Amino acid sequence: MSPSRLPRFQRVPHLPRIELTARDREILRHVRRHRFLRSSHIVSLLGGSRQHVIRRLQLLFHHGYLERPRAQIDYFHRGGSQSIAYGLGNKGARWLARELSLPHRADWGASNRTIGRLFLEHALLTSEIMVTLEVACRRHGQLRLLAAEELPLPKGIQGKREPFRWNVRLADGTKVGLIPDRVFGLELTHPGKDPIRAYFFLEADRATMPVVRPKLSRSSIHRKLLAYEATWSQGLHRSLWGFHRFRVLTVTTSPGRVKNLVEACRSLTRGQGLFLGTDAEALRTNAEPLAMLWEAAQGGQSESLLDSVSPSPQRPAP
Repeated sequence: MSPSRLPRFQRVPHLPRIELTARDREILRHVRRHRFLRSSHIVSLLGGSRQHVIRRLQLLFHHGYLERPRAQIDYFHRGGSQSIAYGLGNKGARWLARELSLPHRADWGASNRTIGRLFLEHALLTSEIMVTLEVACRRHGQLRLLAAEELPLPKGIQGKREPFRWNVRLADGTKVGLIPDRVFGLELTHPGKDPIRAYFFLEADRATMPVVRPKLSRSSIHRKLLAYEATWSQGLHRSLWGFHRFRVLTVTTSPGRVKNLVEACRSLTRGQGLFLGTDAEALRTNAEPLAMLWEAAQGGQSESLLDSVSPSPQRPAP
């Protein structure tokens, strides 16, 4: 059976054995790092022939190195044209653990195969944002995207399973836990000069959470904003991770939702300058994602990510 005719979500037994190529190994590393990636994301990260990448993805799935989450089956049954999403399979996880000394969970395959649709869609939005920014950094030439595991963290926090999971107490005494959807850095390098780094917490918002609730005991966007504001005002970014400052990027579903989020940020007592927002379609279609303007709550300004690593920022610090 040719790769182009292999079934999408049911593995074919007794296929000829494959040898992992250097590109296959790169695919496994990318998928593990992002948790879930569409084939289009993987093509963007690898470059080269799209058809060749698609064929290798098919073989890696049918040989158990990758999983295709079943939460996406209904979409394809309805005739959808979105590219297939992949997670790590057990064989892929074992290879990474053995060859790269990476932590190995008991059953990656079952976990990635059976996650729900809402979780998958949220994870894929997060991955899309990160892939877009990483590819844009490569094009820029002097900018490098630093994934969470590449950030220069203090020794006391290096190696922790969840270094970016923390609790913070709000002004009214409410204790709130925070886990950003992604943490990353942008590093600007100039020959003969020290690199300039900026640090970001990413929130991928699919408009499933209310912006405001009557009580802070229940989750809302406003409560999350307050938690980031408290993290900044209490200096946790310095004491926990050694960040000189940070920004919170929110990518959401529509320009209207962006306006709602900006209004919620403006209601904060301090820290409005921490937050930038845009919608997913604007980020997806912009030819220069690093130079595009994000909505800022502070002073009604718009800012780009390049401003964050500018040697002489023109924006007020949060």
